Amino acid sequence: MTDLVKSKTFNNEQFEDVLIYFSKSILGKENEEDLLWDLAKNCIAKLGFVDCVIYIINTQQNVLEQKAAYGPKSPKDKNLYNPVTINLGHGITGTVAVTGKAEIINDTSKDERYIVDDEQRLSEITVPIATESAIYGVLDCEHPSKGFFTQQHLKMLSTIASICAIKIENVRASKLIQEKQDKLLKIKQEVVELKLKALNTQMNPHFVFNALNAIQYFITSENKKSALEYLSVFSKLIRFYLKHIEKETVTLDEEIAMLNWYLKLQQLRYDDQFQFEITLDKSAKNTDALIPSFILQTLFENIIEHGIYCQHTNQKISTLFKVTQKNVIVNLSYSYDPKSAKNSNYLPEYRDRIVEWQNQIQLLNTFKNYKIENKITFHKNGKLTGGNINLILPNLQ
Repeated sequence: MTDLVKSKTFNNEQFEDVLIYFSKSILGKENEEDLLWDLAKNCIAKLGFVDCVIYIINTQQNVLEQKAAYGPKSPKDKNLYNPVTINLGHGITGTVAVTGKAEIINDTSKDERYIVDDEQRLSEITVPIATESAIYGVLDCEHPSKGFFTQQHLKMLSTIASICAIKIENVRASKLIQEKQDKLLKIKQEVVELKLKALNTQMNPHFVFNALNAIQYFITSENKKSALEYLSVFSKLIRFYLKHIEKETVTLDEEIAMLNWYLKLQQLRYDDQFQFEITLDKSAKNTDALIPSFILQTLFENIIEHGIYCQHTNQKISTLFKVTQKNVIVNLSYSYDPKSAKNSNYLPEYRDRIVEWQNQIQLLNTFKNYKIENKITFHKNGKLTGGNINLILPNLQ
């Protein structure tokens, strides 16, 4: 045992040396677990204590949890033997965790709050690990002899605990920032994946080849006028995709033009099995709106593919755009004759596609804070007869 421990007193130089050592050792730790274990170990090595346990408050369960220890409680590094939890307000440690006031107990046998852990010891010193704004836990040391801990011990441990609390605050703040960055990065990656998926849907080989086959049919049947018309529409659509592949926004005028081209080619592909109408509210004073890209076409594709699969007849799709200073409101309604339709109840696959589309919106709202709102209503009269989709997009101009 060192002379320092034998005398249980510190001169100013010894006091400063110990604090400097603790400060350097603690500040060099980058995570909370290493920090707490290092603190417990050094309380034993530098102060000559026989037992040291560090508790951290679990705010969700309102308990103290043992997180690090040195002495009989921990025969091996970072391996707690039978760790316990203590309710806040219970025992000496639980009391200090609530009051934020350190305590020295010279004779634990006379304090009814004392809780025996691995064995009973007669002296205990407990200090809060706290800043001015928060209590993170407590540092608790025990000794088998009565009256072992002094006011100098208290001053030393209180200073060390304060340094530890500041470090915990910094570690947790850094961890929170890193978690937020990781979450944003993950969301960003998911948005990119959804965008690529949407682009892949728009450039779907079946759609592209079927459209080209239909154009080829007009050419081989010498219907040059229709062939040139649809070839022009197809070229405009492909140029639009290539132009906006890396863009996150699109003007409303461009989006409406794209939807007209897309739906016209889908009509050609499916032999006019559906009709469509796209209208811009004439009361709109400002049509130079910007909206998020790769949202609307996915929605139209889902409706068309579902209608074709279910062999809907007399299918009609009507879309009205309204522009305000802050938003672009899309009211999309579709209807069909259910009498001759097969599999008229909407399919799980269709429902999954709608869920994917809604997930895309949720990700954009989270990552871009677009505050997109959507409401889907299915019309039923015994069988499904159509639906209505109200979509509020941000005007990003």
